[in-house]
Amino acid sequence: MNPQPAIIFDLGKVLVDFDYRVAVKRLAQRCANPLLAAAKIANQIPLLTDYESGRLSTPEFFERIRAVCGFPGKFEEFADIFGDIFTEIPPMVSLQRQLRAAGFNTYIFSNTNELAVRWITGHFPFFGHFDGYIYSFEHKAQKPESKLYEVVEATSGRRGADLIYIDDRPENIAAGQTRGWRVILHETPQKTRTLAGEWCGLKID
Repeated sequence: MNPQPAIIFDLGKVLVDFDYRVAVKRLAQRCANPLLAAAKIANQIPLLTDYESGRLSTPEFFERIRAVCGFPGKFEEFADIFGDIFTEIPPMVSLQRQLRAAGFNTYIFSNTNELAVRWITGHFPFFGHFDGYIYSFEHKAQKPESKLYEVVEATSGRRGADLIYIDDRPENIAAGQTRGWRVILHETPQKTRTLAGEWCGLKID
């Protein structure tokens, strides 16, 4: 076993909160018929899934959304609207900072897309302080597919109980648990911070 476990963080709803309704509203407001455009964009969950699974490139995703709703702006405006939906979750960002300061390796493990990563990287300094990043769109797979969990193990150099995994989705947690990972179903920052501290032998402030 490694002397210390690696801590694997999901991103959305764990380290950052997000609301895609904000992007839908702002995109629709730029269209000729905002109400119709909002309804059409809101129905594009399969399109977003294809984007986050790497089946669509960023330019392809932009063109598909533009075709759906008639968005008249350029890509740069779209990227800003689509990305500006995130807010930090301070107690969880603090947890990662304290774990890293104590010498633990920390990783991001997320079903996400290139535009989201680009925006978060440019706006949240904490995001640059992880030992590795495993993104669904880069590996053309999504949690809870086993392929992506194998990438985590290869990237971190750890397996089984040497991995502590934090995620808000029960199905994603279950997939890690079947591989012998120690898992924390993220329900509140307080509960997650307490359990992570106990498992890592730390007093989390």
